[in-house]
This record gives sequence, C-alpha cells and structure tokens, in this order.
Amino acid sequence: MSKFPSLPANPEMIEVLATHSEGFDSLCDYHDTILRGPSPLSIAERELIAAYVSGLNQCGFCYESHRGFAEVHGIEPAAFDHLVDDPAAAGLDERLLPLLAYARKLTLAPASVTDDDAADVYAAGWSEKALFHTIAVTGIFNLMNRLVEGTGITADPLRRNASRDRAANELDNPAPYAGFAKTITNASETGILGDSMTGGGWEDASLSSPSVAPQS
Repeated sequence: MSKFPSLPANPEMIEVLATHSEGFDSLCDYHDTILRGPSPLSIAERELIAAYVSGLNQCGFCYESHRGFAEVHGIEPAAFDHLVDDPAAAGLDERLLPLLAYARKLTLAPASVTDDDAADVYAAGWSEKALFHTIAVTGIFNLMNRLVEGTGITADPLRRNASRDRAANELDNPAPYAGFAKTITNASETGILGDSMTGGGWEDASLSSPSVAPQS
C-alpha cells in the first residue's frame, strides 16, 4: 500500500510531485543555480556531493540517480566503491576530502560543524564560495532524500537509465532540473503521470499514457 492511498503502491517521483507540485518549480530553479550555475566546483564534483549525502542518508533513489549524473560528468565509477564508507579510499582528488567531511557532519550531526571544519576547507585551497556551494548541495539533498523516503518514491530501472542517457546527451544544459519541473507541471495539468518518463524525453507525448491509481 502507498503512503498516499490515492497513488499507486510504488509511486514514482513524477506521480508524487505532479499530485503535490506546489513550490517544485522554485526548488528546481535552485537546483539548477547550485548544481549547474557558475561555481568553483565542477558539475561532476557537485553531483558527487549530492550522491555522497544521499548515500549517507541511505536514500537509494537519489544516490543512484546522482551517482549516474556524476559519472556522465566525469567521475570514475570506481570512486563509488568506497565513497560513502571511506572517501579517502575512493581515489578522489584529496582536495575534495575536507568538503566531503563538512558535508558528512552537516548531514549526520549538523550542530557538530565547527569553525575548524571550515578552516580545513580553506587550507585545502577552496574559497568561501566553494564551501557555500558544498553547504547548499548538502542542504538540497538532505531535503530531497527526506521527500523521497517520506513519500515512498521508487524508481523504475528503465526510466533511471533513460534519465542517465538524457543527462549524457545534455552535458551543457544549464537548466536540466527546470526541464524536469516543466514535466511535473505538464503531468499535473494533464493527468499523465509516470509513463511520461519512459524513453528519450520527459515531454514526449507519444510515450505517455494516463496512470491510474489502484482502487481501494
């Protein structure tokens, strides 16, 4: 049974958010600003932090999604073998380790973050903007992980693969998250839900069909 009786038993993100879409456009705009906008951190590094935070929170949906995005932007797949348990053994640029340590504390024990943790980031050569963007990515994905787990969102492997392929074909897209928000809005307005995620494009009506919640 779904946490929301009006939705299918294993709802996908588009089904949950098309039903409860309020504020999602603005949230996706912030995703694009922080994850795709100008930054001392590369897109790959920001997506890596997103996957790391999601792994710490044991949110498999967000971890696998953002692992895929990090990989298509250049992070070696082998890095994820040890990322969550031991970032130092993941073969990453050592300069990333204090950023990941900061994200870890901020995720698992926010009140334990200290000025010394920030000093470690600066000692590794990062700017204040790099630290802020690390904090912002961490904040976004602590929110998203809780939205996903709290609503019971699940992922279809075919749709996850399609999403990864789409990301690989749109490496220079400055606003992929806003594009997803548009899909959510369209689904909310038309009643076409999860099946619109199948294939090569979220907005491809030929690949869509209405989703129907199970009858109680």
